[in-house]
Amino acid sequence: MNGRRATAGAAAVVVLAALAGCGAADGSSKPAVAPPAVIRLGTLLPLTGRSNHSGESMLNGAKLAVSEANAAGGVLGRQVVLVAEDDACDPGTAVTAAQSLVKQDIAASVGGYCSSAVVPTLTVFRSAGVPMIVAEANSTDLLAPKYDSVFLMCGTVAAEAKFAIGWMKRLGGTRLAVVHDGTSFPMTLADSTVASARRTGSLTVTAELQLSQGAPSYRRTADTIRAGKADVVYYTGYYAEANQLIKDLRDGGFTGKVVVGDGATDGPLLTKLTATQRRNVYGTALIFPQFIPGIEAWSARYRAAVGTTPGPGTVEAYDAVQVALDAIKRAGSLDHETIRRAIAKTAITGISGPLGFNADGTRTKPTFLMLRAQGDTFTLERGTTS
Repeated sequence: MNGRRATAGAAAVVVLAALAGCGAADGSSKPAVAPPAVIRLGTLLPLTGRSNHSGESMLNGAKLAVSEANAAGGVLGRQVVLVAEDDACDPGTAVTAAQSLVKQDIAASVGGYCSSAVVPTLTVFRSAGVPMIVAEANSTDLLAPKYDSVFLMCGTVAAEAKFAIGWMKRLGGTRLAVVHDGTSFPMTLADSTVASARRTGSLTVTAELQLSQGAPSYRRTADTIRAGKADVVYYTGYYAEANQLIKDLRDGGFTGKVVVGDGATDGPLLTKLTATQRRNVYGTALIFPQFIPGIEAWSARYRAAVGTTPGPGTVEAYDAVQVALDAIKRAGSLDHETIRRAIAKTAITGISGPLGFNADGTRTKPTFLMLRAQGDTFTLERGTTS
């Protein structure tokens, strides 16, 4: 998240390749065979801070894709190395981490969770010619520079806003209060939601409010929402603040529906909420593996490799690596521009479905889900995929 600084030190380099040793196999003084050339993919993820839960889940997905590629013989006769850097969802930390990745001669960047941390790295990777396959972040700010080297694995906030408005109306909402935290993704999703509501006339917008990340209480925000007589709230920020906002809304007597954006449904949002506080809590989400049919075999491979079930962001991170390696194969080289052109022409099927990109770098067929709180977890609301 914005304002969080990494507490970890250097990059975590995940080497998933079988490299030759330093000496001859027979122990003689003969010169060792030079290790084979490798293909390096870089990933920036929040491995520390309040979003580390999501970052670790995404890292595991990317590691599985690399491991499977290497087990199948690698790419272009080379093994693949995944280089992971911690961006802590902090813009300054992310820029430093991106510069570190560039120095390590990566063929492509395949990470990206918090849009606020990804946006300032655009110029770093662009200057180095490194194509970016952004696994999870989906703010329209990522598209603002109109770089032809940026490709989004997830649907944009404009598409998510349209999806959210349709579902909030379907859930019975008439008067909408929108709340964000002032950072890139939450703010652009909030603005897009307000614009969609006003353009379609589907819901009356009572307020668009901003709260501060990490505050101990959001009672004033909750009071303003109730005073405006909203019957549905859409919070577009992350799960830590969403959890506190829900508590303050319910404790103040708000009984309407609370819907959160995908930045909140992918974390432990519902922990430490009572049954009453969880009632009528929903969320717009990207891909939740347990709700996607036909990927049982992949989920079993993930469990065998990692020891846990795949979580939110895992599939997108896995598929981002698949897109990169497929493009490198078709490019036939590690030239950045050749790889970029190959990514733009992607037409494969991944775990998350058909993979391809529009001219502006957005995904041709994004998926969104509507989830409903049930106990301390989410369940799929019937008929919600897009």
